[in-house]
Amino acid sequence: MKEILTNSTFFGVMISILGYELGLFCKRKWKLAVFNPLLISIILVIIALSFLHIDYESYNKGAKYLSYLLTPATICLAIPLYEQLELLKKNLRAVLLGILSGVLTSLSSILGMCVLFGLNHEQYVTLLPKSITTAIGMGVSEKLGGVVTITVAVIIVTGVLGNIMAESICRWFKIKEPIAKGIAIGTAAHAVGTARAMEMGEIEGAMSGLSIAVAGLITVVGASVFSFFL
Repeated sequence: MKEILTNSTFFGVMISILGYELGLFCKRKWKLAVFNPLLISIILVIIALSFLHIDYESYNKGAKYLSYLLTPATICLAIPLYEQLELLKKNLRAVLLGILSGVLTSLSSILGMCVLFGLNHEQYVTLLPKSITTAIGMGVSEKLGGVVTITVAVIIVTGVLGNIMAESICRWFKIKEPIAKGIAIGTAAHAVGTARAMEMGEIEGAMSGLSIAVAGLITVVGASVFSFFL
């Protein structure tokens, strides 16, 4: 049985999609933020691979094809932004300053925590792209000499936490402006957080989608500069 699964090209795709669908089912049934489909699918895939004694390389033979859809899926976020283009033009300066401040806060917090916990340069640059989409973060980490696999894991954890906590944080800090919510979520939690922003409203989703691209570009430059600080 194990040989059949490991030799199947579509085993990785099948188990990943099945895990995500089960996550969606849990989210719809109990309607709790903690039942994030991505988080549930990660846990279920890990359990399945451990139970079947299948290594990551065998799983990734098929699962890697899902990664090819990441970039076009991110690009599709431009559609809701186009629908809110007039709103963006009216608030362009505030939007750009908001994204810039979010990126600088992310990079500065990573620098501060790495100094506090005594992490080395490789670990530091591995964490710098934590708040940008995986498609961009992997390239940034590789260029700066970080551990790409750990960067991917950190990006996913950041996105999942953002997805789960976004609405609660906005409520705790009394953030009611849809544009501000979208910018904060997209800048801090990239595409996974944007999925939650879209559930909150069209404006939140559009601004969050914009933040992914702009924050990614700023982080490419900012991470290169911050890499010299440690």
